[in-house]
Amino acid sequence: MTKKIAVINDLSGFGRCSLTAAISVLSAMGVQACPLPTAILTAQTGYPSYYCDDYTDKMERYRTEWLKMNQHFDGIYTGFVASERQIHQIFRFIDTFHTPGTRLLVDPVMGDNGHTYNMYTHNLLCEMKKLVVQAETITPNLTEFCLLTDQNYQEISRLPIDRMTEQLEILGKELCLLGPSDIVITGIDFQKEDGTGYVGNLHINREHSQLYSFPHIGGSYSGTGDLFASCMAAAMVREIPLSKMIQTAGAFLEKSLADTVAEGIPRNDGVNYEQYLSMLMKENGGRP
Repeated sequence: MTKKIAVINDLSGFGRCSLTAAISVLSAMGVQACPLPTAILTAQTGYPSYYCDDYTDKMERYRTEWLKMNQHFDGIYTGFVASERQIHQIFRFIDTFHTPGTRLLVDPVMGDNGHTYNMYTHNLLCEMKKLVVQAETITPNLTEFCLLTDQNYQEISRLPIDRMTEQLEILGKELCLLGPSDIVITGIDFQKEDGTGYVGNLHINREHSQLYSFPHIGGSYSGTGDLFASCMAAAMVREIPLSKMIQTAGAFLEKSLADTVAEGIPRNDGVNYEQYLSMLMKENGGRP
């Protein structure tokens, strides 16, 4: 039977992110995406102009209607939330649908490159901390992990990669003791001794940690975190080892980014990932 994941995220007309990214990745990996939109936007918020229709008040209607339908989900995957009120709605949804056998992945979207997004507040961080400890898997970038663990991003990011990963492993294992089984810290930029730039994804659980690195290609593009987290969500419900999926997702993004840079795609438009979804289909036995 096809696995089902409730995906709680916004839907942006342009930007190749959020639900647009999640639905295509989950579908390629043989998982049914059941979207619960937190907002409908003409374009993701990195564009200079956009219209946003806030769906906070409609989220409860989704919960009650799906409850009437007696729906069950193999996974719940939360992404961008615009306010504390939306996280409170997510808590209600989890209370209803996070039953035994349902896996929860939280992508705690709050900032990047040491800067927080416009919707970020201290109260939002407090609620996000409560949300991540309910999850089996979380996929923060380095900025978000520092926020969750009350660390100074500038101090952490300046450490040599060996010392950085040691420090992150200590902090990650402490966070795992509070709830998550697996933490994947994404977007760790570093250089090897020869000066070559790399991007690392650090997988931490209660027993060990492992850094998976890929060549740094181009700049920062909209939606890469959503694409990666969606791969992790599909792997979680299909019981694909995260260590394997991190490598597959990294190769998928590497190809997509290389094509994006070659085509000169603007950052806000996101990455040219569609033609490389076949790389993820292989994790589904090659079935379309």
